[in-house]
Amino acid sequence: MPIRFLPVLTIGNPVATAEDRVAPQLADLMALARRAAALPAWTRAVHVRQRGDYRAPLKGRGMEYAESRPYQAGDDVRALDWRLTARLGKPHTKLFQEERERPVYVCVDARANMAFATRGVFKSVQASRAAALLAWKAIQNGDRVGGIVFTEEVHHELVPSRGSLAAARLFKTLVANPATADDLRITKTESNPIRTAIGRLGRLVKTGSLVFIITDGRHLTEAAHAEIVGLARHNDVGLLVVYDEFEANLPMLNTAMKLTSKRAEYVLPATTVELARAYPDRHAQNQAKLSKIC
Repeated sequence: MPIRFLPVLTIGNPVATAEDRVAPQLADLMALARRAAALPAWTRAVHVRQRGDYRAPLKGRGMEYAESRPYQAGDDVRALDWRLTARLGKPHTKLFQEERERPVYVCVDARANMAFATRGVFKSVQASRAAALLAWKAIQNGDRVGGIVFTEEVHHELVPSRGSLAAARLFKTLVANPATADDLRITKTESNPIRTAIGRLGRLVKTGSLVFIITDGRHLTEAAHAEIVGLARHNDVGLLVVYDEFEANLPMLNTAMKLTSKRAEYVLPATTVELARAYPDRHAQNQAKLSKIC
């Protein structure tokens, strides 16, 4: 199945306070339900009159057991309920119903490199908003929502469930420090956390699920690419790459500029013509590579 590739800038809509710019806020994520209703549906309606093989617009486990009833002429013998038949001494047939919902998994990159922006909001805030919109849309469609939120050290697994409580659980994980939350499963990651998280996601999801991976694409190695491609063999996958404008276009600096933080000082050298040309080309090549993989 093709993987949808969606680049997302961090500018977004203006926010009120400095705190809203650097960290996702629970109230903000909960309020996105109305905006999510305006998003297009995952699937298109399909109307068929004839029986036979056709590709259904919704993917799921297929047919789910509903009940058993006494055998009637013409019933498929493969659907016989042998246990009930043996217990009652009369043949009974299993009835199945089509499953109309599927799990939606949202995998969110919460590593330290997501806490960056030159204007607008941090990449982590924009990623959380995108996750909130997708979660609300899934709930409005009647689907179950789960996923993974991961950092350099740990990742949290959320088992898919229905309703606004599923959304609130995801949002609280995004808002809280993922390394300190104690109500979700925590697993130590390896040297490449994004590859580990996607690999773990591939073992968690059920065939036919809808999967969204939200990241800035940093450290997305060939091994991680292979994990995404493998995930897409039996699921619909959307890759949302969040980036800051500074990462796409280097500003021209006539002189060196000193930057300070609470931990260290950094010096940006004056921008040369060669660097000004090579910098955006490198970003464009990376985006093109991800798009080609998808």
